[in-house]
Amino acid sequence: MPSNRKVVMVPRTMGEAGQAVLSRRDDIELRQYSTALKQAELLEALGDVAGIALSVTPFGKAEMDAAPAMQVVARIGVGYDAVDVPALTARRVPLMIAGTSNSTSVAEHALYLIMTLAKRGPAMDKVVREGRWTEGRRESLPAELAGKAVLVVGFGRIGTRLAKRCAAMDMRVLVYDPYVPAEAIRAAGHEPAADLDTALSEADFVTIHCPKTPETVGLFDAPRLARMRRGAAIVNTARGGIIDEPALFNALTTGHISGAGLDVFETEPAPVDIALLSLEQVIASPHMAGVTTESVAGMAVATAENILSVLDGRPNRDNVVNKEVLG
Repeated sequence: MPSNRKVVMVPRTMGEAGQAVLSRRDDIELRQYSTALKQAELLEALGDVAGIALSVTPFGKAEMDAAPAMQVVARIGVGYDAVDVPALTARRVPLMIAGTSNSTSVAEHALYLIMTLAKRGPAMDKVVREGRWTEGRRESLPAELAGKAVLVVGFGRIGTRLAKRCAAMDMRVLVYDPYVPAEAIRAAGHEPAADLDTALSEADFVTIHCPKTPETVGLFDAPRLARMRRGAAIVNTARGGIIDEPALFNALTTGHISGAGLDVFETEPAPVDIALLSLEQVIASPHMAGVTTESVAGMAVATAENILSVLDGRPNRDNVVNKEVLG
């Protein structure tokens, strides 16, 4: 065995396909834990770690200070709000994400939530199971997606894929992303929205695909939700906290918003007694939009390859969040 093996830590489980990529390397010592480490245990174990693959484990300045050998921090996914990026940048350690490996899964899940809200899936299922077949057919009717307007907030890896799928459903696709040129949105066949509030008044469905940042926390507060078209529905597969949950509850109970599809919540796991979960017009999933059989394997492989690219001195720049550390 080489004497200069580099330690790669996986504080929680990682897909077998990713483990295999790392295990094939004689110069890598894979250190994986079957149960979640407490912070004190993690800090103690970080001393000789050169690369780490994170799922839900928070990683901040304390962890960075405890890891003098750290060369790369990688997320088994694309979100990184639990990682202290400035702490990594100060040490010139790249933070890497899993690229597009779960983008299709999230886009499909967002479309599933849109379709389920339009077709009133849970309610239709319920009337059949309760033997209210005829009565249920007279209740609020499902809607067609064709001809409806959807506002895609965020036109990155996921938003671009969802917009294409909505267009295939014959929907009118509006896109709001202040960081993407209008020409690029038009080139993709969609309508750029220069102003979020104006676009909200035109949309039958709003779907969120922007990262959680200080700029986007509370982006959909009470005043902004009030600007949505009456009877519209909203979907969030991005991050909890982008929608103000009490404000959303009020908008749903007054009937201003007809429904919400939520894969993410301000507190996770979401407490079962939160007000939103008492509403039938809310469809929920447990932060699983990006987790499918295919994406789990893809994210694991991408994460392993991201770590190795840095340790081999050839970082995959496309997947680095804090590119300024690369020089």
